[in-house]
Amino acid sequence: MYMKSKNRIDRYIAIVMLVILAPLLLFIALLVWIKVDKKVIFAQERVGLNESVFKIYKFKTMSDDRDEVGNLLPDHLRLSSFGNILRKLSLDELPQLINVIKGDMNFIGPRPLFKEYLAFYSEDEKRRHSVRPGLSGWAQVNGRNSISWQEKFQLDLFYVENQSFKLDMKIYKKTILKVINREDVNNSDQITMERLDEIKHA
Repeated sequence: MYMKSKNRIDRYIAIVMLVILAPLLLFIALLVWIKVDKKVIFAQERVGLNESVFKIYKFKTMSDDRDEVGNLLPDHLRLSSFGNILRKLSLDELPQLINVIKGDMNFIGPRPLFKEYLAFYSEDEKRRHSVRPGLSGWAQVNGRNSISWQEKFQLDLFYVENQSFKLDMKIYKKTILKVINREDVNNSDQITMERLDEIKHA
């Protein structure tokens, strides 16, 4: 019963949260506009349920600074100090409430990845797209960016095969604890995890 109505329940909760958190969202947006970039929201194409492509929304944490030939500077040079705070507190993810309301995502599920990665999945790994992606998931609370891609996919598939209200509640609890303790955010000193397509091409 829960799994059949999960998306509808999540959408209702997201609407309530968006209304309650509106003052905080506006305050963060103002600070992003002042400290990071005039483009407050960062939108990027990701892959969702049944390999459908949608735009995920985040508060912008990096500038668009480029070198003399027009290439974006490395992430660590573009990540602002305020943007780093937003990431550590996971506040940059709050605009994804809009994605939940639109039905692109649920609160819990495998994290949506870049559409460029579609060509590199095995048939088994593609099963992660048989459920809606989430703001947090089983892989996020069991290592996030500190684990390998293979481990991450194994955890995603475990979730696909064992979806339940009990497992979702466990993920909610572990997510809150990890945000509070700021655990498993990045692998080593990297700003973001190494890209899957770069690993497969190597």
